[in-house]
Amino acid sequence: MWAVLARAFAPKGNTARTRFDAIIVLGSPADAEGNPTPEQLARVTEAVREYERGVAPRLILTGGATRHGYVEASVMARTAEALGVPSSSIYPEPDALDTIHNACYSARIMQAHGWGSAEVVSSESQLPRAGLILSRQPLEWRTHAAPSLEPGSGSWLDGLEILKTMRYLVYASWAEKCG
Repeated sequence: MWAVLARAFAPKGNTARTRFDAIIVLGSPADAEGNPTPEQLARVTEAVREYERGVAPRLILTGGATRHGYVEASVMARTAEALGVPSSSIYPEPDALDTIHNACYSARIMQAHGWGSAEVVSSESQLPRAGLILSRQPLEWRTHAAPSLEPGSGSWLDGLEILKTMRYLVYASWAEKCG
């Protein structure tokens, strides 16, 4: 029950900005052939729309290798380029294995470049947990949901996200900081 409440009251951002230094796209696994899944494609497509609207001049695509061996960030970068984003505006982060790493490693890239603000794109079901995690990062940020390309996929994802939120709430109390 406390994970459900934490998700209900999770922050959606800490700024009223409408323009950012970067758009962070949280990882999602590719399929067994290394192609974007509908979930991954929805995230990248929405991030590209935001990029084209001028929300930010660059994309940070974050996610490491999954069970099939394909690096999420690489597949998403290839997809973003195919959708018209120049490679000079794409910053893949290939090491993150979970949402905590997505936030930490993306924040490191941003700090290395002197960037301080980001719009974070992911599925609507992941964003409450991402908001809890991002609230610990030294960034100005807001979340932005990518519309699902798979109607009706939300119910089981919501249940999984509640479990992941519960894990995060327990884990975060003793986990090492991004350091």
